[in-house]
Amino acid sequence: MIVFPNAKINLGLQVNGKRPDGYHDISTIFYPLPVCDILEAVRAEEFSFHTSGLTIDAPALGNLCIKAYQLLQQDFSLSAVAMHLHKVIPMGAGLGGGSSDGAFTLMLLNRMFNLGLTREQLLGYALQLGSDCPFFIMNEPCFAGGRGEVMEPIQLPSLKNKLFLIVNPGLHINTAWAFSQLKIREPKIHLREVVALPPDQWRDLLVNDFEEVAFEKHAELIDIRSTLYRMGAVFAGMTGTGSTMFGIFDSAPAGYRTAFPSHYFTILQSND
Repeated sequence: MIVFPNAKINLGLQVNGKRPDGYHDISTIFYPLPVCDILEAVRAEEFSFHTSGLTIDAPALGNLCIKAYQLLQQDFSLSAVAMHLHKVIPMGAGLGGGSSDGAFTLMLLNRMFNLGLTREQLLGYALQLGSDCPFFIMNEPCFAGGRGEVMEPIQLPSLKNKLFLIVNPGLHINTAWAFSQLKIREPKIHLREVVALPPDQWRDLLVNDFEEVAFEKHAELIDIRSTLYRMGAVFAGMTGTGSTMFGIFDSAPAGYRTAFPSHYFTILQSND
């Protein structure tokens, strides 16, 4: 059985304060994009997990695909499977690739073994894997609160037929460090109000609180955003804690391959 775990971006990301459990309360809009890894699983004599594509610079046992299998194995005594993950989505980039892989593993195993898990049950398992994982069970534009697990689907008709240019400069920004550097402020305007406006009015209103931290350390990100605007983006920003940048366009920008010759990038149509 094969599935295609997709990426996401954050349209705005506001950090509202630290919680007693050590996490932070956030407000963000998760938006899925069809940049996908490839995950295959088949029944086997013994469990195995292999990868190809982009190099995963982390111990295999920490991979969320394996953790998802182990999580369901505890409750359902699953038989062994052989899994192969082909990585396309850059790691540690704010695109949610690892979280998506874990969530899609849960859904794949649910179908493969006819477990009969409801979406609500899958959401519960996904949250045990990580704060971003439940979104990929929903996998539709959502306003998210809490630590990211409290989600409400929303409609974003203004993004219909828009194009997204995704630029990943390959810079690693440590999430714990980024949170430690944050200066938590009251937002000038709530995300819900911002995204109700046309995207060409989002500039300076749709804020990712981590941009200030990331841009101060990596001036290259400022240059990428400026280039996206010069190329005609109606909005440009950073997703997650970085370092991936994205631009939203009415039509495909000319010369983007020349503008970002050494960067991971892709351009695609909105799936809204």
